[in-house]
Amino acid sequence: MYEYKGKSVFGGIAIGRIKVYSKEQQQVKRMHIDDCESEKQRYINAVDKAVEQLGMLYDKALKEVGEANAAIFEMHQIMLEDDDYKESVLNIIDNQNVNAEYAVAQTSDNFSSMFAAMDDEYMRGRALDVRDISERLITILSGGKSSTIESDEPSIIIAEDLAPSETVQMDKEKILSFVSVKGSVNSHTAILARTMGIPALIGTKGVLDEDIDGLTGIVDGFNGVVYINPDSETLDRYKKEQAKYIEQKELLNRLKGKEDVTLDGTKIKLYANIGNVKDIALVLANDAAGIGLFRSEFIYLERTDFPTEEEQFNIYKTVAENMAGKPAIIRTLDIGADKQCDYFNLDKEDNPALGVRAIRICLTRTDIFKTQLRALYRASAYGNIHIMYPMIANMWEIDRIKEIENEVKAELAAQEIKIGSPKTGIMIETPAAAMISDELAKKVDFFSIGTNDLTQYTLAVDRQNPKLDTFFDAHHPAVLKMIKMVVDNAHRAGIWAGICGELGADTSLTQKFLEMGVDELSVSPGRILPIRKIIRDTDVSEL
Repeated sequence: MYEYKGKSVFGGIAIGRIKVYSKEQQQVKRMHIDDCESEKQRYINAVDKAVEQLGMLYDKALKEVGEANAAIFEMHQIMLEDDDYKESVLNIIDNQNVNAEYAVAQTSDNFSSMFAAMDDEYMRGRALDVRDISERLITILSGGKSSTIESDEPSIIIAEDLAPSETVQMDKEKILSFVSVKGSVNSHTAILARTMGIPALIGTKGVLDEDIDGLTGIVDGFNGVVYINPDSETLDRYKKEQAKYIEQKELLNRLKGKEDVTLDGTKIKLYANIGNVKDIALVLANDAAGIGLFRSEFIYLERTDFPTEEEQFNIYKTVAENMAGKPAIIRTLDIGADKQCDYFNLDKEDNPALGVRAIRICLTRTDIFKTQLRALYRASAYGNIHIMYPMIANMWEIDRIKEIENEVKAELAAQEIKIGSPKTGIMIETPAAAMISDELAKKVDFFSIGTNDLTQYTLAVDRQNPKLDTFFDAHHPAVLKMIKMVVDNAHRAGIWAGICGELGADTSLTQKFLEMGVDELSVSPGRILPIRKIIRDTDVSEL
């Protein structure tokens, strides 16, 4: 029996035959080209064909895995036609007199290395997308065939890495689990696994060192372990665990449509965190009572230039309409720190986590801020939108925000544009905001505690540094005391307080938060039902 550790991207237990997926390695040779114009046209024709193929993949994915997962192929089409990518390929052909395959391969190496070196995990995940579109182009240019995965029975798929185009072409009925040596939590494989509800591991080093194709495997998505050729004792133990998990999953599904209320009648708002409009399907599928955190920064991160007011308005309007009266809390842009956006032209900082980020950008570059606020206020006429401001540390920041809000509302009124009356709140994620939360509560409609940054700033530990994992303690008494202080101060001022950071999904603390009087928990959509079960099984009066 072999045992390998990886990073879990979705829980669950899978038992079955292993299918190793190996890509056909494309050997790209550098060739001298005399007619560069003809070679550039060959590249342009390949781009057109690739865009056509991606359109077909989008249609297939739309039927099988829904719009949220199909959108990756729209993004790939945009990446193929990106000016920077195209110019790089064409310049290499021109300046080096080389074949298009080599120019694409060089551009792929350069761009994927650039993405892989970025601090933000989402952007690092785009390195695989660059390689995927580049391999598609090279295959077209060289007249090769795309790799596919074929299996006669449901299997555990193990690979070095899996590209979106590879995963979407698989027969979903034949997949028990994904295990990859590389990959990120934001990779398409990880997203697809979460959507399909199957266990998946990434970063599973050494798993491909043995001849494992066809052997029996066990994937423990809860503990991030894969067993190859397990002994009979391990196999029997996991069969029992799997049966228990399936039974529990069926019980959780019966909680859909049930109220989020404790045994003694304490009601709590159970909302979902999402990154884009396509995730609303997950919010509704998991029966969340609303959206507690819509990360609007992804609207900016997924573009190469500032999104217009109209583009943002259409996104926020779609959110409002699809939620059909349920609250949707949209956080204003939280760019900076680990989320860098080149076209913002932010200065390089020695300590970006303490630098120009989030509300500090908005209050120093009010043109960007006003554009977003105009879009939000316009969209608020179409549903129950709330606006939330991140990284607050001072009273004067709230006063300045209100001034800008009033300016925007006055401009829209002058243009006779209809708006709603959105509630406005702030994120409590700095110790300063926690300490003055009694005063801040008098100026806003709600608090949402961002436990990720609050923990980082309270403990002075960089949460992005894996070497400090031992020192990053989200359960630290200081963090929990701050949460309690913020909740109490909110209630004294007559407003509600919730948690939208990772800690909100920590089921070992759910009862503690109920005891503290937390009014709302906003978590990833897949965590809604497990937390609902704890809420409904708890009697707060006995805590």
